[in-house]
Amino acid sequence: MAKPVIAVPIGDPAGVGPEIVAKSIATDEVFEAADVIVVGDKWVMEKAIEITETDLKIHMVHEPEGGTYEKGILNLIDLHNIDPDQFEYGKVSAMCGQAAFEYITKSIELANEGKTDAVSTTPINKEALKAAKVPFIGHTEIFGAQTNTSDPLTMFEVHGMRVFFLSRHVSLRQACDMVKKDRIIDYVKRCTEVLKTLGVTDGTMAIAGFNPHSGEHGLFGTEEVDEIFPAVEKLQKMGYDVVGPIGADSVFHQALQGRFNSVLSLYHDQGHIATKTLDFERTIAITGGMPILRTSVDHGTAFDIAGKNIASAVSMIEAILLGAKYAPNFKKQ
Repeated sequence: MAKPVIAVPIGDPAGVGPEIVAKSIATDEVFEAADVIVVGDKWVMEKAIEITETDLKIHMVHEPEGGTYEKGILNLIDLHNIDPDQFEYGKVSAMCGQAAFEYITKSIELANEGKTDAVSTTPINKEALKAAKVPFIGHTEIFGAQTNTSDPLTMFEVHGMRVFFLSRHVSLRQACDMVKKDRIIDYVKRCTEVLKTLGVTDGTMAIAGFNPHSGEHGLFGTEEVDEIFPAVEKLQKMGYDVVGPIGADSVFHQALQGRFNSVLSLYHDQGHIATKTLDFERTIAITGGMPILRTSVDHGTAFDIAGKNIASAVSMIEAILLGAKYAPNFKKQ
């Protein structure tokens, strides 16, 4: 049976992305799970291979179908967009921001054309994107624009626990204002569709409580009474297998035990703290609601350790493995 083809853009070249890509390609588990096509810069990847002592051989390709998918081979689409004389590890630069954007764009192009089954992304730097005048703040916005998806959904998965987010990068004050009945209903509908594309059709989605003890019937806030309970009741009448609100101090534990197939976290840090405390390195992001499948590490460029062969590749390995796991079901959808 053919392995899924996963595109991996190397991220910001001045960060740890190239190193964790090289380390991942060198592992047996990634080799056995997927055919990986790296999108980056040849000079940068040669440096990364040297730094990580991974003994990989670079095979230059123009298309994934031209890859040599053998152990010890790193198949690379070289965009040749880094000037070695201007390059420095651990520094924000417009050159690296632009390069990272181009790697992502090429990877999305391959997926949009059906030449790869998923994209597994590495860290980029928001300051570098801004320095390069890239008109997007991060991966999600780039993927949304280049796949014509107006509001991509973020889902985290760690040890089988799946967490969605009602809001992402807004202030906590703004997040409070976004806990509304109609928004919750809309998100549960769309999150359910995302789960279907991943092959998850059984089980119950839980809505996390917003206030301590889910508000204690209005004693500690009224969001549960006014917005969350009514949303859940309406969804249940519509046939959705959803329950809640369930106190945020217990709902994630219950999901980890298998009681729920997913949890809708009502603000960014509520779900991030739960997943990353459980296992920081194995918390993987999936961007849902798009016509292509994207998984990603959930850590930054780590400029302070870039180029030093310190960075762990666990998260990158997990991102590729998760992309390979869900690609067959996603392709069927």
